[in-house]
Amino acid sequence: MLIQRATLLDGTVADIRVGAQIDEVGHDLTPRHGEGVLDAGGGTVLPGLHDHHVHLRSAAGALDSFFVGPPGVSTKAQLTQLLSNATPGPDGWIRAVGYHESVAGELDRSALDAVVSDIPVRIQHRSGALWILNSAALGRVGLAEHPDGRLRSDDRGWSDALARRETDLAELSRRITATGVTGVTDATPDLDADDIVSLVVAHRRGEFRPRLRFLSPGKKILRDDRLDLDTLTDWIADQHRAGRPVAVHCVTAAQLVVTIAALRAAGSHPLDRIEHAAVVPDDNLTDLAELRVTVVTQPNFVAERGEQYVAEVPPAEHTQLWRVASLLDATVPVALSTDMPFGHGDPWTAMRAAVYRTTPGGTILNANERVSALTALTMFLGRPDQPGRARTVEAGQPGDLCVLTEPPATALAELDAGMVAATIIGGELVYFAM
Repeated sequence: MLIQRATLLDGTVADIRVGAQIDEVGHDLTPRHGEGVLDAGGGTVLPGLHDHHVHLRSAAGALDSFFVGPPGVSTKAQLTQLLSNATPGPDGWIRAVGYHESVAGELDRSALDAVVSDIPVRIQHRSGALWILNSAALGRVGLAEHPDGRLRSDDRGWSDALARRETDLAELSRRITATGVTGVTDATPDLDADDIVSLVVAHRRGEFRPRLRFLSPGKKILRDDRLDLDTLTDWIADQHRAGRPVAVHCVTAAQLVVTIAALRAAGSHPLDRIEHAAVVPDDNLTDLAELRVTVVTQPNFVAERGEQYVAEVPPAEHTQLWRVASLLDATVPVALSTDMPFGHGDPWTAMRAAVYRTTPGGTILNANERVSALTALTMFLGRPDQPGRARTVEAGQPGDLCVLTEPPATALAELDAGMVAATIIGGELVYFAM
């Protein structure tokens, strides 16, 4: 494929010949016989975006699930009305996602039974770590006597008893590529070999077009009530001995401190990652820089959940939340992601959040962590294996490109998915805005 009249991020106007890799970047390139031509019309052409932390099966499942969290559902009355009128899916279950305690407190089986008693219901907490099942659902998974119906997502015992609902990876692929994303890293911690193979097969068949990378089996989720430095150190050392980097899920200061200590004790790998880093105390900035560990974070949660942070986190700790600028200033490699479906799956929304740090109510949360639009965009252009190392549009780079309708100055001012005119993967047009 030949892309004509493309404007690169540095303002250079060029033609780009692209196949599996970018073959040429030059001026007045002539179309070859049978070669497709795309006129960018002066719009920006940049490396395809890579979303460095997503959960694909959960995201596909969320497409046909009810969303029961803020801002769409913010009161107990709204939750009750939605569940009472919900139609079960093809598997006979009512499946809902995105719940937060601000809606109706800590749900349990009794609270759900009071609303829906004859249809199995399962509701996922917005953190992704917890499901709440009503009595009908508990009976289906062999846990009829469970005391409260609050089940951890990482407990395969009950989840394996579920009949897996067919998920629409093709529709998820369409939505992802429409935002200019050409690759994703699945951060689901408990993917087994069959899970990975099924996603790879879906990619090879063209059902799911973005390129795939997996953190499993080197991904670990930490819980404050189970923090054990020795166990974590041994696990990291085992992963490194097997030649694998690690990715450790850290959403509290305690989890981050223990992870830093474990990495110091076990030794770091150049591709080790910290996932989320939702809370980073000042003292830990230097630690992360010394370890050269990459932080993959999600400032989009400021835009999505900022009101809860303002209400629930002590003001003195607001400066520690979802840091970006201070990490970069400390020379920590940083990349952005959406955490789809637990965060909104639009990377452009995440970029705007990194630039403006504005909560849904209009509060600016930790203004010192704001970054420029170019910096925010660049943090979605990282290599899949080295998220903090940005790709470029030049010969020899992968043939994965995002074409925008606007030149760089306008594109950086707007940071909007509506600007995506085309998405190219391996030289093939996989999305085109009609």
